[in-house]
Amino acid sequence: MAKVSLPQLGGCHCGALRYELSAAPMMIYNCHCSNCQKITGSAFVVSATTPEAAFKFTRGEPKKIEWMSDAGNQRFGYFCGDCGSRIAHGQAPSIGFLSLRAGTFDDTSWVQPVGDIWMKSAQKWVRPLALQTEGQPKDYGPFVEAYRAQERF
Repeated sequence: MAKVSLPQLGGCHCGALRYELSAAPMMIYNCHCSNCQKITGSAFVVSATTPEAAFKFTRGEPKKIEWMSDAGNQRFGYFCGDCGSRIAHGQAPSIGFLSLRAGTFDDTSWVQPVGDIWMKSAQKWVRPLALQTEGQPKDYGPFVEAYRAQERF
């Protein structure tokens, strides 16, 4: 398997927002919470957990929205004010990480989730990966370890 190079670049659907990720994601997983289902209009979202300090917008100014997550945390999301594409989510106050929407990378060929979270909200037809949690994981260690084992970076 070929190694993925950094930085990874991405952006919104219309191109008004562009970003750069200068560090490897810590993990990639599928989230099936009701918030992600509403936000995406799909059954789940593929999230890449990244260090907040390694992420920066290189073109455009994102819009920001806030809400309360299924786990009871105050969350925020960056999105394009022109096309509406969600780019990243975070927690307020910051915990130092963002959930970057993996489908917004220019090259998604290397993206491979290692598990599923919020399976209690998942659509009945979803076939989850072996690593899964019913709600918000209390320990992301197994997800991080499984992602590292892929040796993508």
